[in-house]
Amino acid sequence: MTDKRRVSVGFMGTQVLGLKLTDEKLSGLQQALREGEGWHEVDTEDGPVMLNLKAVLFLRVDAADQRVGF
Repeated sequence: MTDKRRVSVGFMGTQVLGLKLTDEKLSGLQQALREGEGWHEVDTEDGPVMLNLKAVLFLRVDAADQRVGF
C-alpha cells in the first residue's frame, strides 16, 4: 500500500480543493507550480484532476496523516 498525504490547493476566491496524493504526485505538482502557468493534471485516488496553475494561490501539505484511535 502506498502512503498518501493530504494536501489543500487554494484558489482565488477562497476556494480550497482537498486531495490525497502520493509523494511522487505531490512532487510533480510542486514542480509544475514552480515552473509556471497553464494546466496540470494530477492523478488522485478519486480520479484525475485538472488544475489551472495560474489560479492557484497556495499549496498546503499536512505534516502527518491524522488518525482516530489510541
